[in-house]
Amino acid sequence: MSISRRKFTQLLGVGAAAAVVRPACSLIAEPVPQSATAGVVRLSSNENPYGPSPKAFKAMSDAFDLAWRYPDEQNDLLIEKLAKINGVNRDQILLGDGSAEVLKLCAETFTGPMMTGKNSGRGTLVVADPTFEAILHQASVGGAEVVKVPLTPSFSHDLPKMMAAANEGLIYICNPNNPTASITPKNELREFITKTPGQTTILVDEAYFHYADSPDYESVIPLVKDHSNLIVARTFSKIYGMAGLRCGYCVAQTDTIKRIRPHQMWDSVNIMALAAATASLDDSDQVKNGRRLNNEAKAFVTGELDAMGYQQIPSQANFIMFDVKRPVVPLIQALKQHNVHVGRLFPALPNYMRVTIGKKSEMETFVSAFRQVTA
Repeated sequence: MSISRRKFTQLLGVGAAAAVVRPACSLIAEPVPQSATAGVVRLSSNENPYGPSPKAFKAMSDAFDLAWRYPDEQNDLLIEKLAKINGVNRDQILLGDGSAEVLKLCAETFTGPMMTGKNSGRGTLVVADPTFEAILHQASVGGAEVVKVPLTPSFSHDLPKMMAAANEGLIYICNPNNPTASITPKNELREFITKTPGQTTILVDEAYFHYADSPDYESVIPLVKDHSNLIVARTFSKIYGMAGLRCGYCVAQTDTIKRIRPHQMWDSVNIMALAAATASLDDSDQVKNGRRLNNEAKAFVTGELDAMGYQQIPSQANFIMFDVKRPVVPLIQALKQHNVHVGRLFPALPNYMRVTIGKKSEMETFVSAFRQVTA
């Protein structure tokens, strides 16, 4: 433990020095997360290449002395801060091992065999096609029917068709949507939430909320106070650079949280993640600079693709999706031969490639490799 802590403190010192030299951007402080495979440009998982806030690194270092304790106090501190930021009561917050745990808990609670009341039958999961797939698998394991509704021609959720397909189960809306990086307009989503019957639960996944800057986008957390069937999921994996630490949360009315909580394992979020998440919320530069760096690298790669004649879906996230005008799988495989990893195949869009926005140098490598494999 003493060796590990010493090394961590040394790295932290390097990061602090980097922050002093380059004060305009706290996100570029060392240590910088490394790819699991040396030499590979990893643009496949929508990770933040700049990593956590320096304040998060410092908080984790300080938390080493608490590693032997259960994380109750740190759990409470983060909940208190999130409740204040989101303008809700603390009993309206449920933390999770990343937002992925929140999605899993909602699948278990609201799909499959009906758990409460006089209802019978099974709760259906209604999703867009394509969308983030984890919740589909989790609901299927529980025996739920999964209904996929294609996105509209503008790549937004087809909300009228999703409502028509729903029963007393769960409607999942990823906004901005993964893998398309597109949004569902705020007025349409607000009207949809208002009109959806109370016995049907709506889960809005706002994992990429911090990257969206369209005037046609807004969070639906303020709507929770008037809709007991609304749950909003957030994560620290994206703009906060904590994908490997695993911390997320959801906001809902108190009775809804009480329905979800019994399905959760105790202390599912570890003390390091809690400390890092709490500290991250105190670093205003983390979000501001994260957006700026993402937009700069995104502008570069989208400009290059435009010049090559490839049509893109307008992106409101830290990744892009574009039409490669041929089956995408051979190109994914060819890029791997150039040590560039991009997103997997999404069967609903077989000619589209999803690419995470990495650092500018990584996007230059991607563009060079893409030119070669499409020549």
